[in-house]
Amino acid sequence: MTLNIIQKLFYKLFLLILSLVYSVSGGVVAPSTEDPIKILNEEQVQLAFATIADPQISNYMFARYRSFEAACMDLKAAEYDYDAVLLLGDVAENGLEEEYQLVLDKLSGMNTRYVAVSGNHDIRLRLYSQATNRFTEFANALNGDNNMTALHQSEVINGYKFITLGSDKTKFEETYLSQEQLDWLDSELHAENGKLTFVLCHQPLKLTHGLPDTWNSPSDTAGSVGDQNDQLFEIMNKYENVVFLTGHLHTGFVDFLYEIKDGVHLVNVPSFSIENKTGDYNGSGLGFIAEVYEEEVIFRARDFARGIWVPEHDIHIEIK
Repeated sequence: MTLNIIQKLFYKLFLLILSLVYSVSGGVVAPSTEDPIKILNEEQVQLAFATIADPQISNYMFARYRSFEAACMDLKAAEYDYDAVLLLGDVAENGLEEEYQLVLDKLSGMNTRYVAVSGNHDIRLRLYSQATNRFTEFANALNGDNNMTALHQSEVINGYKFITLGSDKTKFEETYLSQEQLDWLDSELHAENGKLTFVLCHQPLKLTHGLPDTWNSPSDTAGSVGDQNDQLFEIMNKYENVVFLTGHLHTGFVDFLYEIKDGVHLVNVPSFSIENKTGDYNGSGLGFIAEVYEEEVIFRARDFARGIWVPEHDIHIEIK
């Protein structure tokens, strides 16, 4: 990414203030190194990836960056090279280039493939074309290529397809999936012929994962994809072994992070940097390490900020 003069000034100012904050408060509390990230069975695992959501890094919210930095330390200290690291949206609080640069500074450099999904915070405060260009430039900088040209795309990693969905126009909280994008999704899933496939979107489906209560709203669509919710679900439900990965809700580890809606597996990921609002285990710095085996996918709950597993909140998904 290339920052202009004003963005560079804000970026350097943030780092200066952050260094002063750290000097007074003692800096980042590094996660434990006693139980690093390892794969359960390296001989049998077919795919392994990290899932993180909602960093929402801001150029003025210093506490949030502190949590993000600690969680990235744990993510990078893994004793296994992930096949992919998934970012499930709301990478930047205000979609600013200097905010994306702050994320790049701490998250890039791993021997992995980064798969990035745009969230409402990434696109909502500016022209759609500008927001799209900024986000795709960020994603391409993570991977060191120019492969991402739109907010929706598909990519095969280690033989498994990852499909990212992104809004086709500026929205404030929800997303907008055009008919063209929905038709494209249908064709992408049809091509897999029932093979395990991961569909990534920032917002979850309505009336799932505790919605609308987890969004503190009486509206059935609050906190969800929005108007195209039913069409999206109908397409995914036509096929077997579809796992729908989302963020957006900022809940901690709770039982309803995983649901099966008819034939679709739904996994919602807690916030990686923001304080999660509810749950038996909340705070910030949470996410999953996913391991794919011949007959199941295991989403292993991880407190990245503290460097510990939370096995009571692991998710097991049977593959047909």
